[in-house]
Formats: sequence, C-alpha cells, structure tokens
Amino acid sequence: MEQQRCAWANVSELDKEYHDNEWGVAIHDDNRLFEILSLEGAQAGLSWTTILKKREGYRQAFYGFDIDRVCQMTEHDIERLVINPEIVRHRGKIESVINNAQQLRIIQTEFGSVDAFFWRYVDNRQIVNHWQKMSELPSSTDLSKQISKDLKKRGFKFVGPTTVYAFMQAAGLVDDHLQHCPAKKKSA
Repeated sequence: MEQQRCAWANVSELDKEYHDNEWGVAIHDDNRLFEILSLEGAQAGLSWTTILKKREGYRQAFYGFDIDRVCQMTEHDIERLVINPEIVRHRGKIESVINNAQQLRIIQTEFGSVDAFFWRYVDNRQIVNHWQKMSELPSSTDLSKQISKDLKKRGFKFVGPTTVYAFMQAAGLVDDHLQHCPAKKKSA
C-alpha cells in the first residue's frame, strides 16, 4: 500500500508538521505532559487546527506550562486571560488549566512525577495499534475511561474519556498512526 499520512493531518501545514513530528511521540517531561493535557482540554468542541494556531499563545499565557508557576496564578490572571485573543477565551477551560496544575503538583508528590503517574497506566510501554483506516480509530477506550475517572476523582477538569484518549495519542502513550503512514514506527 502506498504510504500516506493519516487523513486528519492533511488539513493544514500546521497539522502536517504536528502529525509528522509530534503526534504519537512518547513524552516523558512533566511540563510537556501538562501542556498536552491542557491543550487537549482546550480543544473540546473545537478543531485541533484552532488549538495548534493558538499553542504559542497558550505557552506565553501559562508560563511555558511550568506547573509550579501555573499553580500560583490568581483570579487576576484569569480575568486577564479571558480577554486574551491568543488563547480560547473560555473561563472554565482557563480555570481548568490552573486547577489541573495544582492537581498535577499533588501527583508529583505522590508518584514522583507526572510522567510516572501517566505511564504506569500502560506499564511504561507505548500501546501500538495497527489500524488500516481512520474509521477504525476509537474516540475513547476502556483505558481512557479509567484514566478519566481517576483524574476526575482527583479533581481534574476537562478530562473526559475522549479528551484523555486524545491526550494519550498526543503524548505517545498510544501510537495510532495508520499502518501505511510514514510516521508509523517502523519497529511496530
């Protein structure tokens, strides 16, 4: 079969770049995992292209997703951000980033790192799926439902099963590149 990238990545150059170089690549840095979780939560109801276009704005607004700095953000910061056109100006989504940073700091204390917390769900090994068509990709799985439930129990916001599965794909806990995609790991 001819090699071609996953169909969702053909929307814009930004999507192609993200797909080819980031999506499905295993992330083990706590602040990057926080960024991905935050951006996936921001995407709820919107296109991923919209979020990619605003990613730099998010990085500036949330101090490069430095968990400790975001934990210190106040109501004043929220008021400033709800009028910032560089991000999605949804109060609940903005508040969730700060709330989730606070929850991640607790996780760092309990598990040693955000990385250890999330990667334990997959026994520290990427799940590699072997899909042939985009229609085979699930929007959520039993595992994403379990992680979502666990996160919600810990007080996280904007972490439904679909958002969590998108996070798992973006953070590389899952490789969902189609079998014929050039970005698919060759060892898989």
